Amino acid sequence: MKKVCIIYTGGTIGMTKTPKGYAPCKGFLKKKLLEMSDFKSDRLPAWDLVELSPLLDSSNMTVHEWNIIAEEIEKRYNDYCGFVILHGTDTMAYTASALSFMLENLNKPVILTGSQIPFCEIRSDALDNLIESLMIAADGKANEVCLYFGGRLLRGNRATKYSADGLEAFKSPNCLYLAQAGIDIKYSEALLRKPNAGEFHVTKLAPVPIGVIKIFPGIQFDLFAPIMTESLRGIVIETFGAGNVPGGENQLLPIIKKAIANGTVITVCTQCPSGRVTLGAYETSIMLKDAGAVCGYDLTTEAAVAKLYYLFSCGYDSSAIKSLMEKDICGELTQL
Repeated sequence: MKKVCIIYTGGTIGMTKTPKGYAPCKGFLKKKLLEMSDFKSDRLPAWDLVELSPLLDSSNMTVHEWNIIAEEIEKRYNDYCGFVILHGTDTMAYTASALSFMLENLNKPVILTGSQIPFCEIRSDALDNLIESLMIAADGKANEVCLYFGGRLLRGNRATKYSADGLEAFKSPNCLYLAQAGIDIKYSEALLRKPNAGEFHVTKLAPVPIGVIKIFPGIQFDLFAPIMTESLRGIVIETFGAGNVPGGENQLLPIIKKAIANGTVITVCTQCPSGRVTLGAYETSIMLKDAGAVCGYDLTTEAAVAKLYYLFSCGYDSSAIKSLMEKDICGELTQL
């Protein structure tokens, strides 16, 4: 019989009501699942539940927790046909992106899911999301890190949270869904990644200093100059459109040049949910290209941040990282 490991990290799906609002409660989720007839059905794969401690609201997730999740998968890798990670929605796309790089030569499904409404409420999306994730993890078709939510299976490093209160909370605007759940689960076979030939291993991430700057009208670039020190290893800049930033009498250029001289890797992503960065297509992006910024193409901000953590943790120098940021490693960007 196929067996799936459920790793519960915290998040809305297993929260209960408290005087201070919803919060994770130790032991509640396992008790709830054992009470439900659905999780005793022989149509589901067998499952074990691993509950991390402490359980966290996903807003409190850090590189440290990503490493713990990866370690839990690594030590159980040969014991299960797949893994389901229950996680809060706020940073689920960041964790999915990080794990897609960390779990190298992965040949089993690792499915992140959760819910917008906790199991403790009568009208919850938790049941469907968890059951479908278990089925997908047991199927063994999507052998990569994925995110399942609201009937759709997304590539983990292409997902982004789209809605704060909708039940279809995630989208992957630059990558088609890997599967959709209806009466049957229908996979997009052509999009699924090919099996890896190497041996599975985990690359742990270091807490490298990385920043994110979102461009907005009237931004005063000089406010960011003090953070451009040698200790800052990477920056993701969320620009307008295809990579455009305000000219501002070249206020940005000296800051960018200072950062690059310090060895900081600057990656340019777009604020637009869909589309890609094309540095140099407009005059307002040529300064970034000329200064040596990296083109993020259609990377999500979540994937760009995770990829920077990963590449720095691998020990590459800035030059190699700049080159690799513009290349697809595990399905995170589209190379034309």
